[in-house]
Amino acid sequence: MDLLSRQGLRTDGRRSGELRRIRCKMGVFNQPDGSAYLEQGNTKVVAAVYGPHEIRTNRSKAPTDSAVINCQYSMATFSRSERKRRPRDNKSAELTLHLKQAMATAIKTDLYPKSQIDIFVQVLQSDGGNYSVCVNAATLALIDAGIAMEEFVISCTSSLANGETPLVDISHLEETMGGPSLTVAILPISGKIAMLETSQRIHINHLEPVLSEAVRGCRYIYENLNKIIKKHYEEIGGALNWGTEEYNI
Repeated sequence: MDLLSRQGLRTDGRRSGELRRIRCKMGVFNQPDGSAYLEQGNTKVVAAVYGPHEIRTNRSKAPTDSAVINCQYSMATFSRSERKRRPRDNKSAELTLHLKQAMATAIKTDLYPKSQIDIFVQVLQSDGGNYSVCVNAATLALIDAGIAMEEFVISCTSSLANGETPLVDISHLEETMGGPSLTVAILPISGKIAMLETSQRIHINHLEPVLSEAVRGCRYIYENLNKIIKKHYEEIGGALNWGTEEYNI
């Protein structure tokens, strides 16, 4: 099956360098300290952040000069089209570790000594790029919770179509039917890579263009989420009359 037509269109109508539509909302739950809902195409994720709060487990092994970051990645039972029973597998545990790795790169843990920050993400609907959408949703939830960060953590995927053309922000069909895929999480301002993973070996000649597409996708997502966050707080500020004489010091 060709993932890229002769006209240069993918199976969902996008161009090779075109990302999926982004929709998100912050503060979707009242109980957590921060939360977010994010859609990238048909992949839909919710994220919740609790903390910083007192360390609840393994206190004796916890560092005294920084916060403990606890992450959990999960998929809703209805998130996939197939209705097979899915026990919690090694992949979920692996993605949980990758999520913690990416978040730890950006959170200023030294500001929260002897504390714990919990980050929970759940995939409500799966259509490719699950980990990347979870990273982006977790970043929004951390910002909503007011957790101090060095900068955003943004993730994106890329792959190869027909063995030669890089595709950015790949769907589930492109993940399963295409060539080797690459997932990267970066700090977009500094350019620091927080996490990098490939599904299989990528020829050295293809690595640079595939990675470049994923990084470009990260920067595009960052620009869009940054605009959404600014609009979110402008709306909150307007509702609370921020900037009026009543609140000026």
